[in-house]
Amino acid sequence: MGTITYIAQIEGPRAAETAAQPRAVGRARVSAKRRSDGCVALDQLHQSGALKLLFPQGRPPVEAVMVNTAGGITGGDSFALTATAGVASQLTLTTQAAERAYRAQPGQTGRMETHLEVAAGARLNWLPQETILFQDSDYARTLRVDLAPDARLLLVEPLVLGRAAMGEELTSARFSDRIEVFRAGQRIYHDAIRLTGNVAAQMARPGIAGVLDAPCGALATVLFAAPEAEGARDWIRAALPDGGVALGGVSLLAPDLLHLRLLATDSFILRQSLLPLLDRLTEGGLPRCWRL
Repeated sequence: MGTITYIAQIEGPRAAETAAQPRAVGRARVSAKRRSDGCVALDQLHQSGALKLLFPQGRPPVEAVMVNTAGGITGGDSFALTATAGVASQLTLTTQAAERAYRAQPGQTGRMETHLEVAAGARLNWLPQETILFQDSDYARTLRVDLAPDARLLLVEPLVLGRAAMGEELTSARFSDRIEVFRAGQRIYHDAIRLTGNVAAQMARPGIAGVLDAPCGALATVLFAAPEAEGARDWIRAALPDGGVALGGVSLLAPDLLHLRLLATDSFILRQSLLPLLDRLTEGGLPRCWRL
């Protein structure tokens, strides 16, 4: 007898569903408070899906380590975090490791939305480790910070453009990033980055990042909102690299608002410049995972 082969062709919605990547969803909410005995402690915690928070022992006062149990972000993934430092408290947030934005299917964007609130007399340190963009990744994130009139904020966002150790050149990717900071309801800072297509070629332009001895493979934004920001400008400026494989610049946007941008040829060199600055700005309180 002959053999009859049946070929099934999937069309319409089922075909699109088959091509779609699995989606990861994660939500977390955390807050810190100052108790009646003067100690700062965890107040509220809620987490679901692929976003988890860990709290290392022996760390002052409340330090939350974000863990993406999906192992990275790809097209269609959706994450959201809300964090609050209550009145006269302190809260530090970081990541267990570098976040990875993986290859995405066309038209599918991975998203991360973060909202930070810092109450009167409180301080919040937003210290995630690097985000690494992979070839053909599609990633969009937003960060909003609401500060009380006398609240303090230290914020860093390091970004790595491809895996230098793998010889990867980021010639196809989509990345959008928006950071907004409000004090007492008034916007005091707005920064937006949008990279589409051949990211390596865009970064090589002199007006963007083509000022190093080799292509720019990593960059970082640092924002320090505190009464002591003006006093930190001079020592930060003296510590910044001035060309070659890394370059940095610092500006005082207001007496209590300092902005820093760092460029480097790769993530290792970026860390060499960034770690001493963050260590001093946190008064030696940089999370341990930054040193592993």
